[in-house]
Amino acid sequence: MPVLQESQIRIHTEDTAPTKSEAMKEAAEILEAAGAVTADYYPAMLEREKSVSTYMGNFLAIPHGTNDAKDAIKSSALSFIRYAAPIDWDGNEVRFVVGIAGVNNEHLDILSKIAIVFSDEDEVAKLTSAPDTAAILAILGEVNE
Repeated sequence: MPVLQESQIRIHTEDTAPTKSEAMKEAAEILEAAGAVTADYYPAMLEREKSVSTYMGNFLAIPHGTNDAKDAIKSSALSFIRYAAPIDWDGNEVRFVVGIAGVNNEHLDILSKIAIVFSDEDEVAKLTSAPDTAAILAILGEVNE
């Protein structure tokens, strides 16, 4: 099963941004709805964020659980959320929240693929202006390979 499907992508158009914890909760809920994690994963994401910020640069944050959350992960998956208004993520502007869950260190390979896309400002611009979830999935398609 692919780690990212169109049903796991959200595009928000409202001018008000959620809080960091609200954005993380949405990312976790998408992963849970996909059957990738249990409800125990969101608290593990909050715990991870306490120890180290998951802000990555280029408007991207990748919240994920702690190592202790392995039992909450059923399969590797991503959730992808684009916000119209930037979220204050520890003083950084975040427009993209990518929730990640990985079985057997698969998340490391997925993270490297996400990092490659977000290191390219042209790709970030494409993600920012993508008209729908299908267009976003096309840009991020390599994460499923």
